[in-house]
Amino acid sequence: MKCALLLIDIQNDYFENGKMVLAGTEKASENAKLILGKFRKNNNLVVHIRHIAAAPGASFFLPETEGAEIHRNVKPLDNEKVIIKYFPNSFRNTELLECLQSQNITDLVICGMMTHMCVDATVRAAKDFGFNCIVIGDASATKDLEINGQTVKAPEVQKSFLAALNYFYSTVISTEKYLADSFPV
Repeated sequence: MKCALLLIDIQNDYFENGKMVLAGTEKASENAKLILGKFRKNNNLVVHIRHIAAAPGASFFLPETEGAEIHRNVKPLDNEKVIIKYFPNSFRNTELLECLQSQNITDLVICGMMTHMCVDATVRAAKDFGFNCIVIGDASATKDLEINGQTVKAPEVQKSFLAALNYFYSTVISTEKYLADSFPV
């Protein structure tokens, strides 16, 4: 078993004063930083995923903007891999799968944003590629969603998506539990 950390889209536009503010990003990024610290201490593979907007009319993660930069709480070190993506699924049209396979990675620990979009799409794809996944639920964040004129508040969106991922695609745990127990690193 060999484990890597994926940090998905922990970028400035999701934080206060950004162009697509999510609920709870500061706390989620602080938790992701704790997980990142454990991986760095053990010299394990860390992969930062950075979304850049490519769709016409996109309003956030615009190329060459401060909002598209990775947040200071999880700023990559020079020796850490940064993969640029243009779609919610971090594997789509990127070198992520090749990178993980070249390092014989079997297990992924995943933190990031948005839980209901990019985290969800990436975890499901990872499972389909045969990876065992752990999602750090409190090191991810989402936002209110709307359907048929009704608003679903961010805490309910978060809970629903994490519950769905925990059913088959991953094991969802807290930062505290991951750091305290002997989960893969």
